[in-house]
This record gives sequence, structure tokens and C-alpha cells, in this order.
Amino acid sequence: MQQYLQNKKGLVQNVFDQVYDQYDLMNDLMSLGIHRLWKKNLLNLMNPSPNQKLIDVACGTGDIAKLFLESLNQSSEITCVDPNKGMIKKGKEKLSKFQNLKWILASAEKLPLEENTFNFYTISFGLRNTKNLSQALSESYRVLKPGGRYFCLEFSKIQNSSLNFIYKNYSKLIPTIGKLVVGEDEPYKYLTKSIENFVNQDELINLMEKSGFQKCSYRNLSGGIVSIHSGWKI
Repeated sequence: MQQYLQNKKGLVQNVFDQVYDQYDLMNDLMSLGIHRLWKKNLLNLMNPSPNQKLIDVACGTGDIAKLFLESLNQSSEITCVDPNKGMIKKGKEKLSKFQNLKWILASAEKLPLEENTFNFYTISFGLRNTKNLSQALSESYRVLKPGGRYFCLEFSKIQNSSLNFIYKNYSKLIPTIGKLVVGEDEPYKYLTKSIENFVNQDELINLMEKSGFQKCSYRNLSGGIVSIHSGWKI
């Protein structure tokens, strides 16, 4: 598994090639549906206004874009970016009723977009899958407008030891669930390993500040199972 993780770019591509078709179902099963509440928390923190531009990176099947547009009665422009063709295809199908969406096949480390373009940048459960965290953060800073805000929703480090014990034991079941639903357990072995190996809340704040973000902060959700990090381009 460690050797597998070292070639993260090829691994992640392979993982999502295997699971994109059941991606939404597995998210519901693995989180017991709570991922939807976490994403609504992200939208509430963002508090967007009409006609603001959002870039959603590692967009998956478009959950954040959907929430964003519904909160503004579709009066905004969203660019959805993901490195997986299958995921984008599913997202286009799911959000077919929305007209003001642009879909781009690209990685977080190399966005084919102009600098100073967006009011908001979001990345949900995707930052830990990037091959180069610092490069992904630098790109997010580049494409944001001055005064723009960065948001990252990601699995994090649990603060409570009892909850951490329960969570770690539950995580051991996730590959089995994946095997039953998707027919593969390897992608979900990677998932649990990637969460364990990801930086903690304060380490991510430090990386954000090194990339130029100011007024950086985070909010733990569900006892730190996930956290929302934010920072401003000033």
C-alpha cells in the first residue's frame, strides 16, 4: 500500500476510474448520509451572493455546484473541475437542468484558467488526493480574485480519543462495503490510508499561509472527522 501511495497520481486516477459510477451511493453509505450536512455547512460558511463566480475543484459529480446554484436561484456562474472523465460525465447527467455550468477536465495542480477570476474556490474531499499539496494551494490562490475566499472540506484529525477509536474501527469496514457495492475493495483501502496520511488541521493552515492566504482558519465538524479550512486572497 505504501508503494501504491507513492505513485499517487496514477493511483488516484485508477481509484476513481473504478468507483465513479457508484460514487454518490458510496458517499451516502460510508458517511451514513452525513456528507450532505457537511457540504451544507460549507455553503452556509460561504454565504454566496448572486452573480459571484465559483470554481469547484475535484468536483466529483457536482454536489457543491448544485447547492451553490440552488441557494442563489441559479444566478451565478460555476466552473467544475475534475481529473476524471467518468466523474464529469456523471456530474453532467446529474446537473443537466442547470445551464450556467462549465466542466473542465484538469487537475488541481494545473488549472487551465486565468488568474484573478473567481470569488470562491472550493475543494471537497479532494485535496488529500492531489500529488502536490503546495502546488494545488498555489493554483487556488492564483485563480482567485483579490478579496476571494478559499474553502477546503476534507477529512481531518479527530480530537476526541473515544470518537477516534470508534471511527478507526468503523473505517476498517469501508473496504468491505466497497467490495459489496462496487465490486472492488482496493479503492477503499486507499481511501482509509489517504485519510490517515493526510496533514492535520494546523499543518494545513501553515501550508495555506505559505501559499499566500491570509486570515486562515478552520472549523471542525463531527468532532474533527472532517474540517472546513478557509483563507482569503487579499
